[in-house]
Amino acid sequence: MTKHIFVTGGVVSSLGKGLTSASIGLLLERRGLRVRMQKMDPYINVDPGTMSPYQHGEVYVLDDGAETDLDLGHYERFTHAPLNKDCNYTTGKIYLSVIEKERRGDYKGKTVQVIPHITDEIKNCIRKVSTTDVDVVITEIGGTVGDIEGMPYYEAIRQYALDVGRNNCLFVHLTLVPYLKAAGELKTKPTQHSVIELRKIGIQPDILVCRTEREIPENECEKIGFFCNIERRAVIEERDKEFSIYEVPLSLVENKLDQLIVEKLGLTQAKPLAIEDWRQMIERMRSPAHEVTIGFVGKYVKHRDAYKSVYEAIDHAGIYHHAKVRVVRLDSEKLAAEGAEKALAGVDGLLVPGGFDKRGIDGKVDAIRFARETNLPFFGICLGLQCATIEFTRNVVGLPDANSTEFNKATPQPVVCLLDDQKVVTNLGGTLRLGAYPCRLLPGSKAHRAYGADVVSERHRHRYEVNNAFRELLSAHGLVISGTSPDGSLVEAIELSSHPWFVAVQCHPEFQSKPTRPHPLFRDFIGASLENRRAKKNDAEGARRLAVVAG
Repeated sequence: MTKHIFVTGGVVSSLGKGLTSASIGLLLERRGLRVRMQKMDPYINVDPGTMSPYQHGEVYVLDDGAETDLDLGHYERFTHAPLNKDCNYTTGKIYLSVIEKERRGDYKGKTVQVIPHITDEIKNCIRKVSTTDVDVVITEIGGTVGDIEGMPYYEAIRQYALDVGRNNCLFVHLTLVPYLKAAGELKTKPTQHSVIELRKIGIQPDILVCRTEREIPENECEKIGFFCNIERRAVIEERDKEFSIYEVPLSLVENKLDQLIVEKLGLTQAKPLAIEDWRQMIERMRSPAHEVTIGFVGKYVKHRDAYKSVYEAIDHAGIYHHAKVRVVRLDSEKLAAEGAEKALAGVDGLLVPGGFDKRGIDGKVDAIRFARETNLPFFGICLGLQCATIEFTRNVVGLPDANSTEFNKATPQPVVCLLDDQKVVTNLGGTLRLGAYPCRLLPGSKAHRAYGADVVSERHRHRYEVNNAFRELLSAHGLVISGTSPDGSLVEAIELSSHPWFVAVQCHPEFQSKPTRPHPLFRDFIGASLENRRAKKNDAEGARRLAVVAG
């Protein structure tokens, strides 16, 4: 029978349940087990697709087009567990399904209630990923125990444990052990109260993962275990990681969490842990041989989680090149006022990520102009490609009013526009071009050399496209269309052959990057930025020597 691990959180939000869940998944995979990952979110939105990045952070897109929580990005970066639309459910999606069944008459006149109908729906969602080819399903429950909106999920997993047998389920509870500076003490009471809330619901946690800034003394761990009815070895300290989130699995190994899970779930098929390559990766991160600075021009840079996967993909490329990547986050609105020359002084490469609406567009376009004119390595993603197309059309082709109809519906030169099938869309949610699409690459192009393949598949999340009516004009002026849909109808990648590294793509390649396998476009972009840094250093050294000779 498939085993289940339910990960819950208490005391405060943002404790890192997603990272802990992903780390557990990694450790079990590294012991030869087949894992599936799942996230239950208690908000009423059907999915995060219409939510502001400031509210929710990035929207993580899967191959099947599901718009999901950013924790699924952690799952994919840490594990090889296949993810699809059944791996992320929200209260909105659960209730929508129940209401649709009620409208069809599926409940045969019964009164539809939270128990059993909502809880049964939640349990059915868990069963969808509990297939015969899976050893362990890890289900993370979003929010914090005690929150009213999360109660159906806690009741559902309590029931689920009874359905499949308590010996086939494990409850892992993540809590906070805060340090009070004034008292000079770590406080365990919040953890105790969090467990009390769980036990009121009928759930006794098997393992406590205690987030803390400082080492928890042995006597405090014993105290936590005693008052929470948990054996001492199941009280796991998880100290804050100032260096990298990729250290979390190793911290859990030090606390023998993987051994504990294997034992408690009776996973007799588990093999010895094989994680040496992960340790070596962390060592490379700790001892970089190089350094590079990337200018990151975006609309939501004040909220780091808005571009979570992009930042991670940059780090992955840095690991590959044994380089420390310093990211300078630049608000595109402020850059428009300050000027690209000043804002980008000192950076070795420029990355312009995705986004929506017209705010900050002028700053992005100006930054791209600067990169094109000064041979600064440039990488554009989604909106970054559209802004690069606008900039090229205005300043190289000579059409100063070129724009996207997203920003100016009346533009006389709509170089970026809606496709016909998008013009009839009225609902915002779930109506973008979403999920994995194939792309045919131009042989000999930078993108083709990076991928080392003729056709690739990448995930998309956008509504606007390069206007095919302008493609011939753009090409005539030197813009290389290096990637298209297989039938040639959609522009997927552009670049400049005369530039050291100027590449933009309509997709979101960051979603397929891993710390042990960086995405090829990010890898080559960071490589080009490192080469630019070396060239500038050599030029500066040459100028210094000439000055010495002249002096």
